[in-house]
Amino acid sequence: MRDLSPVQFGKTDLFLSTVCSVIDKTMPRSHRSDRRHSPSRHSSHHRYKKRRRSSSRDRGYEDFSSYRYRSRSQEYRREQSYSEERVKKYHHRGGDEYCSSHHRDRYYPRHSREDSRRHHKKRTCHRYPDRRSRTSSRSCKDDKRSSIVVDDEEGHLIYRPGDWLQARYEVKSTLGEGTFGKVVECKDTQRGERIALKIIKNIDKYREAAKLEINVLEKLNERDPTGKHLCVKMIDWFDYHGHMCLAFEMLGQSIFDFLKDNNYSPYPMDQICHISYQLCYAVKFMHDMKLTHTDLKPENVLFVDSDFRVNGQKYIEDKVVKMSDIKLIDFGSATFDHEHHSSIVSTRHYRALEVILELGWAQPCDVWSIGCIMFELYTGFTLFQTHDNREHLSMMEVILGPMPAWMIKKTRKSKYFYHGRVDWDENSSSGRYVRDNCKQLSRYRTEDLVDHHNFFDLLEKMLTYDPEKRITLGEALNHPYFQALPPSKRVNSINSRDTHSLSR
Repeated sequence: MRDLSPVQFGKTDLFLSTVCSVIDKTMPRSHRSDRRHSPSRHSSHHRYKKRRRSSSRDRGYEDFSSYRYRSRSQEYRREQSYSEERVKKYHHRGGDEYCSSHHRDRYYPRHSREDSRRHHKKRTCHRYPDRRSRTSSRSCKDDKRSSIVVDDEEGHLIYRPGDWLQARYEVKSTLGEGTFGKVVECKDTQRGERIALKIIKNIDKYREAAKLEINVLEKLNERDPTGKHLCVKMIDWFDYHGHMCLAFEMLGQSIFDFLKDNNYSPYPMDQICHISYQLCYAVKFMHDMKLTHTDLKPENVLFVDSDFRVNGQKYIEDKVVKMSDIKLIDFGSATFDHEHHSSIVSTRHYRALEVILELGWAQPCDVWSIGCIMFELYTGFTLFQTHDNREHLSMMEVILGPMPAWMIKKTRKSKYFYHGRVDWDENSSSGRYVRDNCKQLSRYRTEDLVDHHNFFDLLEKMLTYDPEKRITLGEALNHPYFQALPPSKRVNSINSRDTHSLSR
C-alpha cells in the first residue's frame, strides 16, 4: 500500500483510499495512475463541501433578508397607492396636501382640529425603493469633504455646512424645506457670490417634476435673460446622485414670512400697491408666453431684500420693509397652454371657482389667486381660510354673492348645490363659523379713502366668478388703483420690451 497523506480522513475516505491503492498495485505499470496528488484531491473535496455548506447558510440569510425587503416593499406600495391617488400627475400640485402646514392654523385654531390630512413619510429612494435610506458607494470626486452620498428616509440629501457640490458650491446653511426638497444657502466659488440651491428629493416623481420646472425656467431665461420681468433667474442646474439641484440668485424673505414675523400686521397701502403691481407685471409676462403659474401664493413671492425698519408710532412696534421690490418663484407647477391640464391646481386658499368645480382652467385662475394675495396683504389674514370644498363655496357665496347659474349646471359637483345656491347648513359648526367670520367683500375696507375704494374695485374684478368676465392682467395694470404709483416704482410701459424701475 502506498503511503497516505498525513491528513487524517474519516473511515469511509480511508477505506476508499486503501481499495484504490490495492487495485492500482495489481494493474500493469503502464495502466497505473499517478496517485501522488490523491491526498490533495481529497483535501480539495473536503474544502468544496465546506464551501457548499457555507453557501447554503448564505442562501438562507439571503432568503430571510429578501423576505424582509419584500414585506417592506408591500408596506411601501400601500403608502404609494394612497399618495398616487391624490397626485394624479406629478408636476401639478393639486389638492390640500400641497398647502403649507402653517396655513392650517394660521388664524383660526378650529381648522387645526378638523384637518384630517396625514403626512406619510416616503421610504423610497431612486435605486433601492424598498429600503429606508441609501448610501451611494460611488466615489464623489467632486466632493472635498465626503466620498459617500447618503439620503434620509424621506429622500432628502444629507449634508452639513462645509460640504462641496460639483466642486463649485460650498454649503453654508439651510434656508427652508418644502414638499419637493430643501433650499440651501451656498457660496458659488466660480462667481464669488451667495446663491440659493434647491435640492430636490431623490424620488422619481419629484425628479421628473424638477425637470419640468427646469424647462420652464430655461424658456423664461431665453425670453428674459436679464430678469427684468421679475421672475427668479436660474443660474445653473445639475443632477447630483439622483438629486436634481437648481441654483438661483439669492433673495430675501417671502411676503408671507415677513407678514408672519410681523404678527400678521397688514402692509402699508403704498407697499401693497407696489407689490401688487409687480406681481401683475410678472405674471402677465408668463401669460404672454401662453404659460399659467397655477400656484400663486404669498410664499412664492419673495422680496429682493427683506431688510426692514421699525415703526414705533403705534403701541405695538411694526416692521416695515425698506424696499418692496419682489421676485416671483416656484415654477414647478407652471403649465403651457398645449400641455396636459390637471383637474385640480393651486393651493386651497387661492383656488379659483372654476378649479373647484372642475370646469377647466387657464390664465384667469392666476388672476383670482392674485386677488386673494392682495386681500391678504391688506388685512393680514387669508380671505378663504378653509380646507373643505362645501365650506369654501359657502364662504364665496357670503363674501362675493351668488354664483352664475351656468357654472352650477355645468359642473359635476352638483352635490354642493340645491336650487341654484350652495347647500350648507347655517346652524352646523361649519355654518356658524362661516356666518361669524365672513362678510361682504366691501365691508372689509378699513378706510373711506379713494385709494381704498379703488383697491376694492380692482379686487372685485379679479374675484369675478366667470373666468371669461374676469379682468385680465393687462387691464389690471391700467386700473386707476395703480395710477397713483410713483414713476420710480412703475414700469415705463406695459410693453414687454420696457425696463422695470426698482423702488428707491
